[in-house]
Amino acid sequence: MDLYEHQARELFEEHGIVVPRAEVTDSPKEAREIARRLGGRAVVKAQVKTGGRGKAGGIKLAADPAAAELTARQILGMDIKGHTAGTVMLAQPVDIEAEFYVSYVLDRATGGFLAIASTEGGMEIEEVAATRPEAVARIPVDPAEGVTSAKAAEIAAAAGLPPQTVDVLVRLWEVLVREDALLVEVNPLVRTRQGRLLALDGKVTLDDNARFRQARWGAQQDEHHDPLEAVAAARGLTYVKLDGEVGIIGNGAGLVMSTLDVVAGCGARPANFLDIGGGASAQVMADGLSVILSDPAVTAVLVNVFGGITACDAVADGIVQALDTVRLTKPLVVRLDGNNAARGRAILADRAHPLIQQATTMDDAADRAARLAAA
Repeated sequence: MDLYEHQARELFEEHGIVVPRAEVTDSPKEAREIARRLGGRAVVKAQVKTGGRGKAGGIKLAADPAAAELTARQILGMDIKGHTAGTVMLAQPVDIEAEFYVSYVLDRATGGFLAIASTEGGMEIEEVAATRPEAVARIPVDPAEGVTSAKAAEIAAAAGLPPQTVDVLVRLWEVLVREDALLVEVNPLVRTRQGRLLALDGKVTLDDNARFRQARWGAQQDEHHDPLEAVAAARGLTYVKLDGEVGIIGNGAGLVMSTLDVVAGCGARPANFLDIGGGASAQVMADGLSVILSDPAVTAVLVNVFGGITACDAVADGIVQALDTVRLTKPLVVRLDGNNAARGRAILADRAHPLIQQATTMDDAADRAARLAAA
């Protein structure tokens, strides 16, 4: 359950993390009045649950109240990676001396948490992490021990952050624990020329299993899912939208997660997580393919299935029958292994669809999908 930026800021404030003055509105005229209350100049920020707002034009500085109204009018209704900006937040500008990145995220591999921090916060943090991983510190956090002042000092020292960030790191951990969060992120955490530390932007993902303890967010969060996630949920599919170009379908969460990793290792980005579970009927495959092919970012699809209770020939039959109801417009790579794999491959070979390729290993399938996606 992702929160909007202004909701994340609300949690930060409640836990003593300082944020600039800001207000939220869905009205350009009210945006003018808010800017006036903030002193004239204001940063106008689209409130959508996705990254890349700045590069998409969803964050702009307005020099005066009239400009704030015009900017809000331009941003409201804007589509940013499939998310429509229904509200904007106007924040008081600050005089930035340095930008940092700090976050805590659940590390499922270890059953603990990971503190991630860097002295190079801002819009390019993903590029920094990819091209210069040594600039980003990753420190394991034992959830039983948490982040004490000593642990926070260790994190700050590992990342090269100034000592004054220790208090913020402790308070950010409190946000994660007390609000049932799986991710808390401040990017950027800035030091002003006056020496103050402020959280300029925030991201918080709450644990869906703790919804009963987070009732204040429940109703409004349900109204604003990613459009494709909403469609998939209505069809009973376990689907999560990602920022990539290779659509993924698999049976079993572990296999799907492995497939995502292998695709990424081939130089491509997965576009989604889609687990069809133990059943791969024609309707399930049709629904899955329909959702994935509806994503304009997808340029190739990979189906990776290990036949068990549901045999591979049943999966192949499901794919073939799905083609009668879903128009395949993008290349599809299929890897079948396990129970009745040979029979399943034969069924797909007999269908001889020009956009379907088969692979016998996961590595080969991922490599083909990555190449097709880039073509």
